[in-house]
Amino acid sequence: MREVMTKSMARNIFYGGSLFFIIIFLGLSIHSHLYITGTSTNHAGITESVAAGKRVWEDKACINCHTILGEGAYFAPEVGNVMTRWGVLDDPDAAFETLKGWMEAMPTGIEGRRQMPNFNLTDEEIRDLANFLIWTDKIDAQGWPPNDAG
Repeated sequence: MREVMTKSMARNIFYGGSLFFIIIFLGLSIHSHLYITGTSTNHAGITESVAAGKRVWEDKACINCHTILGEGAYFAPEVGNVMTRWGVLDDPDAAFETLKGWMEAMPTGIEGRRQMPNFNLTDEEIRDLANFLIWTDKIDAQGWPPNDAG
């Protein structure tokens, strides 16, 4: 092998390496897309109520205090698995009643504790939000959150 690299050798290494990494990048992008759309997201479970619950989540800016699947603020608890923690994951009516009771009891007025504001949501908005949180709880989050407490 030569000790000196010619311009044509350098150009070939550059183009070959660039092509190699472009192919790797495209392959990983396709794999990520297929994984997200086929494995990690439950498209079949997205009903009109779930979509409306997501709109409630966004309109009331719940992410400013809560985390959901690790994204958001850390002021209030993680809600990605809240329905499992409350034991109502498989019972939408109980999930609605539990969430409604919790939200209507806020703020508690206990001095020195973080308080959730009362958003005065309608029963339909609370039901939609409960359905959204149930759907979120059923996502394959690969072990997130790392503990039952969120």
